[in-house]
Amino acid sequence: MSVHSRRSVLRGAAATAGALAAGTAATTAAAAATTTGTAIGGPKSHVGPADPRYGFLAGRGYNERFTGSPDHIRLVGSTDDVVRAVNDAVRAGKRVAVRSGGHCFEDFVDNPTVRMVIDMGAMTGVYYDPARRAFAVEAGATLGEAYRRLFLGWGVTLPAGWCPEVGVGGHVAAGGYGPLCRRHGLAVDHLYAVEVVVVDRAGKARSVIATRDATDPHRDLWWAHTGGGGGSFGVVTRYWFRDLPEPPADVLSFTLQWSWEGLHEPVFTRLVHNHGRWFERHGDRYPDLYTEFLLFRRQQGAVMLIGQVSGAGAERVLDEHVAALGAGVGGPTSRTQERQPWLVAALKGSDDTFGWRLKVKSGYLRRPFTDRQIAVAYRHLTTDDPHIVGGAVSLNSYGGRVNAVPPHATATAHRDAILKLFYLSAWAEPADDARHMAWIREFYRDMYADTGGVPVDGGAYIGYPDTDLADPQWNTSSLPWSTLYYGDNAARLHAAKRRWDPRNVFHHALTP
Repeated sequence: MSVHSRRSVLRGAAATAGALAAGTAATTAAAAATTTGTAIGGPKSHVGPADPRYGFLAGRGYNERFTGSPDHIRLVGSTDDVVRAVNDAVRAGKRVAVRSGGHCFEDFVDNPTVRMVIDMGAMTGVYYDPARRAFAVEAGATLGEAYRRLFLGWGVTLPAGWCPEVGVGGHVAAGGYGPLCRRHGLAVDHLYAVEVVVVDRAGKARSVIATRDATDPHRDLWWAHTGGGGGSFGVVTRYWFRDLPEPPADVLSFTLQWSWEGLHEPVFTRLVHNHGRWFERHGDRYPDLYTEFLLFRRQQGAVMLIGQVSGAGAERVLDEHVAALGAGVGGPTSRTQERQPWLVAALKGSDDTFGWRLKVKSGYLRRPFTDRQIAVAYRHLTTDDPHIVGGAVSLNSYGGRVNAVPPHATATAHRDAILKLFYLSAWAEPADDARHMAWIREFYRDMYADTGGVPVDGGAYIGYPDTDLADPQWNTSSLPWSTLYYGDNAARLHAAKRRWDPRNVFHHALTP
């Protein structure tokens, strides 16, 4: 088996379920404005249902559970285009939403009440802005585009996500997390400024540039975009980053598998315990090791550890980690690894994984899973229902430099975790919605049965939005969803929302 990216692994799980069911960067701000500002304009930027482009643009959301039907889609190439589009929406009384990469897991864009979608796909500039002494990345760029241009142009990178097709716009606003973050912090830890199109109390749209400078009167708008999530305060058109790190020259990418054939409950329990204890005791000592421990359902055949490690001692670090996981369990049934130039590894996994119906949930761990939680995971991952195949919980390495930043310095409040959790159910047919939604909801509820069915002790990640956290049927704790996502930062985000979007033009089910 070849080395996997996370998305290709998840695609494999979803595919199994389906089978059972059926450019050169500009070097100045002026150059970038010219390039992107002339890319789209005039009546051709208004895409209605009769336009041959409409089907693609309306359906390019990642989660097939949701497909929007807006009156029209506005393709924008500049900040001025965005201002005009927002003004048109407000004057017409149309609910507006914005799409960057299209990877939102809920219906924040593809909601039946959204009548205009602003598509940022043409705003992909990546350049150095000498006036701000910062690297600018437009909101429509994908992570892969940003990685390639920053690295080839200046030898630096943005420490952000592992999936290169994800859009910068929503990813950074949620915090920006990926393989290099344990060494270099989150993407927002490098965010100097953000440009946002907002709407004032009179209903007039305008662009605002907000920086992290202590004297900036707009600083709360910058802060809201350091983990407050996208689509809530306005339309982000570009970000500026300072102090971007150099990536490693190369990385060792790996995939390890433990076959479910040998994972009886005591063995499974020991394996998961070993993993959690290692990160609790040693995680910060190895900031160049990034892993995702994918506990797939038994029907998928195996559980996997995928990831990458860099540095001169990469193989030794991986060997030590694998030995610790296998203590009392035995080594993996298969192991594949490959040393690659960093950019090659960063751009892998860009294959199209759209086309599946999804439900996701999230959490953080400050300490390893308890015995009770591991028993719950084992039970839900080994149920005999043959139709539930594309399900998993992934335990992703966290901490390191991420935890060195105070929780109030950015809107990303979760700065004391050792692992980040990603729960997934994926399937192909609409007729199977109820079965798969019930499976993941019950799995998640049972994992946190001691705290009202939600991760009160660790919190959740707004980049993996889950509207169930706002539903009293599934959140029976005393904490509102906003506290689960934002901790003590929730009140400050509410205040920023009131100031910068007083008419609530930009909203969705999980707006602060």
